Amino acid sequence: MEIYFTSDLHLGHRGVIQFQHRPFQDVESMNREIIHNFNSVVHANDMLYILGDVIHRISESEANALIGKIKGRKILIRGNHDVEYDVSLFEDICDYRELNHEKLKYVLMHYPLMEWNRSRHNSSIHLHGHIHSDGRYNEENRANGILRYDVGVDANHYYPVSLRYIQQYFRDAIRIRKTGGV
Repeated sequence: MEIYFTSDLHLGHRGVIQFQHRPFQDVESMNREIIHNFNSVVHANDMLYILGDVIHRISESEANALIGKIKGRKILIRGNHDVEYDVSLFEDICDYRELNHEKLKYVLMHYPLMEWNRSRHNSSIHLHGHIHSDGRYNEENRANGILRYDVGVDANHYYPVSLRYIQQYFRDAIRIRKTGGV
């Protein structure tokens, strides 16, 4: 079983294509491509944490139909655009979650935090969405020793991000912070 993270899919939202300069002709091709990308890496038994804003500006029934096409066991961390979904599509729906894995804590929330649980102890990474950043935001955080990562689709080429990738991405920063080295 693999663990994946994502945020800010905004399925069904025509405006996000223009606002975020997404490379899609229309909302249908965006929905299709994002779901295809997810399903190309996430398998039925994998865990997919969605850190908010799965859909935007579509009906609940349309939203549920699109969510139902995404593979994996899903946990939703609600975002500012999330509505009432069919709860059977998710293993859990909450506003905040902490995940412990290999002596690290992962703090999951839709919104980016300046400080989070164990952030001063060099033993936690904050994963979030909401800001629709490009990859430079994540690179700047890592370069500055900030263990915070935007898992949103806009920052990750419209794919979910694996836990393994996050561990590898911050590997040197975590090692340096724990040892106090340069």
